[in-house]
Amino acid sequence: MDPAGGCPHADNARLLAGGAVTPVVLPGEIEGMAVLGHDALRDFLSHPDVAKGPQHFTALAERRIPEGWPLLTFATVPGMTTADGVDHRRLRTLVSSAFTARRVEELRPRVEAVTTGLLDGLAEAARAADGVADLRRHYALPLPLGVICELLGVAPAHQDRLHHLSSLVVATDTEPERVVAANRELVELLASIAAARAAAPGEDLTSALIAARDEGGDRLSQSELIGTLLLMIIAGHETTLNLVTNAVRALCGHREQLALVVEGRAGWADVVEETLRWDSPVSYFPFRYPTKDLTVDGTLIPRGTPVLAGYSAAGRDTKAHGPDADRFDLSRRPSVKHLSLGHGPHYCLGAPLARMEAAIALEALFTRFPDLDLAVPEAELARHAGFVGNSVRALPVRLGG
Repeated sequence: MDPAGGCPHADNARLLAGGAVTPVVLPGEIEGMAVLGHDALRDFLSHPDVAKGPQHFTALAERRIPEGWPLLTFATVPGMTTADGVDHRRLRTLVSSAFTARRVEELRPRVEAVTTGLLDGLAEAARAADGVADLRRHYALPLPLGVICELLGVAPAHQDRLHHLSSLVVATDTEPERVVAANRELVELLASIAAARAAAPGEDLTSALIAARDEGGDRLSQSELIGTLLLMIIAGHETTLNLVTNAVRALCGHREQLALVVEGRAGWADVVEETLRWDSPVSYFPFRYPTKDLTVDGTLIPRGTPVLAGYSAAGRDTKAHGPDADRFDLSRRPSVKHLSLGHGPHYCLGAPLARMEAAIALEALFTRFPDLDLAVPEAELARHAGFVGNSVRALPVRLGG
């Protein structure tokens, strides 16, 4: 795996031609596997002999993973993404009420209001820079980051720093010393945020989690509290940030598909789903581990192997999505659902919120700026750092009109 990342789709197609499962070399010469094919990934994600707990990671148990390993946080952060069975259900239950369909719908007016304000800021940024603005920085980022921080009761003053530290944590090309420093600062910042909410509780998710912690460590430990906050902030904005960015890129590069939406022949929800499939905001997500030797689509994955979930590859698997799987097509009526938000017990808890935020953001953006287009050719956009997230570093656009 290239720690610097890049566009994954050409490599994915080449790998898929050889099979649904492939061996990979992770940073630090750690041997792993990636599950790329749609059907194989769907089955693997829900297999009873596949776990998320770090105790199942052989190389970690054998102390072959250094402190500054760029993927260490994914493997070891206490919380839902590294818990199984009863512990996973306990942790998921503590936060699930904030992401029900009813609760998400209650957030709609707030998301719409935030979106309107951000569009004003985007227009102002374009006026100040010869008509060009970075849509990712001024629009796609502050919407989901602001909403998740508001849900958690995190003050706006912390948001920029939280995003910066999150970016370092999820990148796979961060130097070991910076990985250690970023993780330490992020944990310290989240601990200070939690302490502030403990001193002045509110009607927010952090206060509710602290109450669960204080009712007894059997419900939530301090390390699980910090790990849950870390997960909520990173997953609560990085994925939607990439989703909105990728959708705008797709629509600008496929004006005939944008016309389908404008003419009412497709909906903004269709744009969200096709973007999730065609250009998944997460490319390869770490980690799952077979708890015993496991054969997946004819390939043996030894017990304790760190396995990447290849969401961007599965989304363009022609065996599942047809021979035109690499085509962005809003009129597509898929016979199978994409896996870009996961599958099985670890299916993305925030999926309803991400879908709503993205649909509102896209509709508002192209309604206000129907002639919006990329300010540079797609091929010149610098790609996201690392092979976990899948997007570009910046999205300069001209608003038009």
